[in-house]
Amino acid sequence: MSETTPLLENSPTITAYSDGSATEYTPSSASSRTWIPQARSDRTLVLCFDGTGDQFDQDNSNIVQFLAMLRKDDTSKQLVYYQAGIGTYTNPVLVTPVISQVSETLDEMFAWNLSAHVKGGYEFLMQNYAAGDKICIFGFSRGAYTARALAGMLQKVGLLPVCNHQQLPFAYTMYARDDEEGLKLSVMFKRTFSIDVKIEFLGVWDTVASVGLVPRSLPFVGTNSAIRFFRHALSLDERRAKFMPSFYIQSAENVHLTASPRPAPVRRQTSQIKAYEDEENAKSGFTTDVLEVWFAGVHCDVGGGSVRNGERHSLARIPLRWMIRECFEAKTGIIFDAHMLQNEVGMNVDFDKMSLKPLPPRLSPRPELKTQHIQPNDDIPSFFSSLWKFVWSAVSFPFILLTSLITGGRKPSINLEPRLRSPFLDEDVEELQDALSPIYDQLPRQWYWRVLEWIPLHVKKQKALVAQTDNENDYVWTINKGRGRKVFRHVMDRQLKIHRSVKTRLEALDAAGKAGTYIPQIRPKLTHEPARRMTHQDWNVNESTWFKWWD
Repeated sequence: MSETTPLLENSPTITAYSDGSATEYTPSSASSRTWIPQARSDRTLVLCFDGTGDQFDQDNSNIVQFLAMLRKDDTSKQLVYYQAGIGTYTNPVLVTPVISQVSETLDEMFAWNLSAHVKGGYEFLMQNYAAGDKICIFGFSRGAYTARALAGMLQKVGLLPVCNHQQLPFAYTMYARDDEEGLKLSVMFKRTFSIDVKIEFLGVWDTVASVGLVPRSLPFVGTNSAIRFFRHALSLDERRAKFMPSFYIQSAENVHLTASPRPAPVRRQTSQIKAYEDEENAKSGFTTDVLEVWFAGVHCDVGGGSVRNGERHSLARIPLRWMIRECFEAKTGIIFDAHMLQNEVGMNVDFDKMSLKPLPPRLSPRPELKTQHIQPNDDIPSFFSSLWKFVWSAVSFPFILLTSLITGGRKPSINLEPRLRSPFLDEDVEELQDALSPIYDQLPRQWYWRVLEWIPLHVKKQKALVAQTDNENDYVWTINKGRGRKVFRHVMDRQLKIHRSVKTRLEALDAAGKAGTYIPQIRPKLTHEPARRMTHQDWNVNESTWFKWWD
């Protein structure tokens, strides 16, 4: 699949299983499939940006799972675009296999092709947008950052009319500039060349704040009133320092900050940028409907890609179902395959009314049933075994590369013998089984992630994040030591929304029959207390002053 290709055809649905087998179903015609919702007037443009290093493969992310269920055969009703993640992009000029691989690796480390990712989505909109179209954008991980940056570019410089390819590099330059002259020019550029467009829905899974090893910040990523609905699924259990989340920043009047007595020149400049963004956001005339909800699991358990395709139950299915329901609640008009919503994702579909059924009540696990205990994850390697695997891969890489260049590379074989799927269960039962699935923590699986946890990293302070300043005093050196994410006061003030499936996991026994072993990793910053990981008793309550359960 091309990294930057709109999906137009009614392609076959392929389900690949972890043992290598797969089943394929090709609909005879578009009319043989059931689409919901059916009643709609406007066309929807759906853009999907995958996560770091993610693309269509044996362990697809929620982006690919989401995209697979979208209608792609009738471009008068819906047009779908997919872009593989940062670290998979190769510049067309880099045609040799070796240089292409180096380019992809550097892209994953430094996000040096970030501008190409943003411009790719922008060009799709430039070529296809027509008045009345709804724009819906989705992303995971650094693809979520790309999605938010694309929305920011549309807010700052607008959308160029069709076929203005020569203006696209200049438009991105105008967007990325944060100096005083650049701000003035961007206003003139938007007024002169562009169309003012709004984003109907922006849905992201676990936006990562650091895009590559070199931190980057682009305008209107934190706050953007051009977005009508903003939905964000966040990970409770991710611990890696380089995977700190990027929250939505609320309006300035809701933030209480202590003013700096002697602002530095850089702070004055960035304060001017913040004032410019606030002024542009105020012009829209409405406030973005923002909802950020936390889910059990690490980064890849929330955005998908932690299990092989065809694995029936996983934690990632819960935030995927939640995001789809939010699309229906917001009346985006996005058209889904009804049978795939039911059979692949486990949602209750009302085929009589051609809509989703109301979300059923949550099921509590039954401790006497071992099938309703938290499933263990036993394939965690030791530090030295993962280090040895890396050393062996590095030593053998030249020989493997030489062999692949000579032979053209071996293509993996897939057994296409049909295999029976597990029958669909009601959505509440599907959620129960998903909530008890293993957590696939990547920190102990790769030796270099463990090493990074003990290396001092330059981290931005809370005040700087909210005020969007970038003075040298806005950063602090810290060693993460494998601790969970710190949740700042400006986020805590909104009262955390914790998905109800987390309560299910808190109530369940582990594989050994012990209670209370699951404790979310995040470290909330409560009033006048240092950020700390809470206890199982703090979490396993029906009501709390600092968080609320969310459907």
